[in-house]
Amino acid sequence: MIKYKSLHHVSLTVTNLEKAQEFYGKTLCLKEIPRPDFGFPGAWYEIEGQQLHLIVDPSSQTIRTDKHLSSREGHFALRVENYHDTLRWLKEKGVEVLEKPQSKSGFAQIFCADPDGNLVELNVEQKDL
Repeated sequence: MIKYKSLHHVSLTVTNLEKAQEFYGKTLCLKEIPRPDFGFPGAWYEIEGQQLHLIVDPSSQTIRTDKHLSSREGHFALRVENYHDTLRWLKEKGVEVLEKPQSKSGFAQIFCADPDGNLVELNVEQKDL
């Protein structure tokens, strides 16, 4: 049996590090943290004790060619404090969003995509709307 302590990190492939850093650092307001020199470009972000790792690999097989927003594609989810403030912030930044405030999941969800089409869900409990 495997006993888990927590989710440590999620890794995503990106093609343009500067555009990805703009999105994750300035649009999603994540804190960039030091990253070892692996000999290839990337960036790490800290999110309340867990991490997001971006890896630059333009030939990656995980880059989505169809960039439309979908809640059924692979994604990672971040819990936010306020649904409406988050939605307003993203719209002010010109980010395309898919709103699902009454999702059957029990979470009020906002889906958006980074410049490479990696999907991100931002959510709160519906009772906290």
